[in-house]
Amino acid sequence: MARQRLGQHFLADPEWREQIARAIRVSPQSIAPSSPALALDKPYCWIEIGAGHGEMTEHLAAAGVPVCAIELDAPLVARLQALAAKLPNLRVVQGDILETDIAALAAERRIRIYGNLPYYITSPILHRLFAFADLIDEMHIVIQTEVAERVTAQPNSKLYGYLSVATQFYARPEFVLRLPRDAFRPPPEVGSALVTLRFPGERRDLGEIDDARFLDFVKSCFSQKRKTLVNNLRSLANPTRVREALAALSLRPDARAEQLSVSQLAALEKALT
Repeated sequence: MARQRLGQHFLADPEWREQIARAIRVSPQSIAPSSPALALDKPYCWIEIGAGHGEMTEHLAAAGVPVCAIELDAPLVARLQALAAKLPNLRVVQGDILETDIAALAAERRIRIYGNLPYYITSPILHRLFAFADLIDEMHIVIQTEVAERVTAQPNSKLYGYLSVATQFYARPEFVLRLPRDAFRPPPEVGSALVTLRFPGERRDLGEIDDARFLDFVKSCFSQKRKTLVNNLRSLANPTRVREALAALSLRPDARAEQLSVSQLAALEKALT
């Protein structure tokens, strides 16, 4: 039985599970005999967030590399442990992803992540995982459709905001699949989507940058989305200085944060700090 307080919606439909498995290259139909995914000596592992009943766990284990399935719910952990008894490359960890050290679980391997994320804490989970960005090659996450559209949004779109910038700073997101409500048990009240994040993102090309300071700056830029950057950044710099920095970047003095790319925001932060 799903626990509402944990935001549990299990991917019950086997056809949609197979579609996801193909999209993330862990289906027999998507793994060629020469694929690196089948080579046991390759130094990467899968980490699954919220493994549930093991709906996708067996697909991940079929790739032949180590799989660490993280699950918070104790009754589900017991069922996953029974599955692990049959799959030698599967390890089950009971825990909260917001407190889990995935670098320790990976044991010096590169990391690929799959997760059907609880919709009410998607953003905190993403920020937790971004702390390990240098170790991650790919993330494949099932999230609320609106959030999927936000993380993949581009400048000058209504959904482009802080989460878009933070995600694209660390990774290159792709909206992969829309999943219907009836693919899950119980059905969520909102639409769902599979998003793939490939690392690294724009951060790689920005030179030396303080991640935390930059993201705090971005939060200030988007603090009141309808206001101009000159107004939103008053607590950091006087309006004249902000206008001068915008002009130096060939940007309008009335520019808003939603109009700037990740690299433009990074350049503005550098100019003002």
